[in-house]
Amino acid sequence: MKIVFVNCYFNHHQKPFSDAMVALGADYSFLETMPMPEYRRALGYQELPKPEYVHSWLEEPARCEKLIDEADTVLFSSAPEKLFRRCFGQGKLLFRVTERPLKRQGEWQKFLPRLLRWRWRNPGREGIRLLSASAFAPSDYAKFGLFRGRAYRWGYFPQCNRQADTERLLAGKTPGSMLWVGRFLDWKHPDDALRAAAWLRHQGYPVLLKMIGTGPMEKALQEMREQLDLEGSVSFPGSMTPAEVRREMDKAELFLFTSDRCEGWGAVLNEAMDSACAIVAGHAAGATPYLIRPGQNGLVYRSGDWEAMAHCLKSLLDSRQSAAGLGREARNTVLTEWNAEYAARSLLALAEALRSGTSAGLPASAGPCSKAEIIKEDWFYASENPS
Repeated sequence: MKIVFVNCYFNHHQKPFSDAMVALGADYSFLETMPMPEYRRALGYQELPKPEYVHSWLEEPARCEKLIDEADTVLFSSAPEKLFRRCFGQGKLLFRVTERPLKRQGEWQKFLPRLLRWRWRNPGREGIRLLSASAFAPSDYAKFGLFRGRAYRWGYFPQCNRQADTERLLAGKTPGSMLWVGRFLDWKHPDDALRAAAWLRHQGYPVLLKMIGTGPMEKALQEMREQLDLEGSVSFPGSMTPAEVRREMDKAELFLFTSDRCEGWGAVLNEAMDSACAIVAGHAAGATPYLIRPGQNGLVYRSGDWEAMAHCLKSLLDSRQSAAGLGREARNTVLTEWNAEYAARSLLALAEALRSGTSAGLPASAGPCSKAEIIKEDWFYASENPS
């Protein structure tokens, strides 16, 4: 089986899955269609040495198009649509890999243009499947009559540190330390982390919060830190390389994931879980419903409700044992299921099952390539971190 993954640019989030596909013996190619954006470089992303399976459509278009033409299975993400359309009518197994498309609420005036555009991109006769890199993507696309019954769970699969011992990671955590990582954007709500920190200080808790990143809100956040009298409690070390970020995660006891519905996935959540951090996550980010089981491997709060987040943090500061338990289960989730190797095996099994028309080998768990059911926006409200 020849498999081609067409995407924007090759990076450290794509490499583990791609390497796993090759290691499993798949005839696999990754086609990148654009250079890495400057804002990613500013965040510490680095150009990786390109393995033999990576090809640039900008540099060798004829070869890339030949690889697409010869493929049995095509995974298509952020790339020019004409590359996907050249697959139509050839009996290929086609997957669209995408986050949720309706990230902004209240844009119903765009319904008809989207309906026409998305149906043109995903004609029913092609039987295109959805690899849902957001728990809310199936629901969004179902509103337009797309991918019903043909959606499978997916995501991003950063490198796992399998050599690290979980108990040693937990023992090496700085007591009470909190970490936030990302671009300083309004929809990532870094300001909520500062509000929660100020509330905790007012409650008498020592606060040790590190906020890694850069972005448009950086100056406003630094001013807010001064206004809230948090200069000695909150630090802004700037951007870091992915390896440096992972070292900070290894040291942090608590991880704050504050993004709202505009966060298609949020790979920092995978990474913090792999570092055995106790997670406090907003419910509306794309990765949260797939990765977090409230009260078991992390705590979930209603996105935008910083006071609810602060109370979650307080409960973990009150019980390091509870924090360690959540961190332990978070890491177990990544090591056993939500990782590149599991995703690669599951994709190969799914592709084989779909091509043969049988259910043999289909992933049955809630992990990658399992059936993606429609998840409601208020999925979390009924559970509220059961104990």
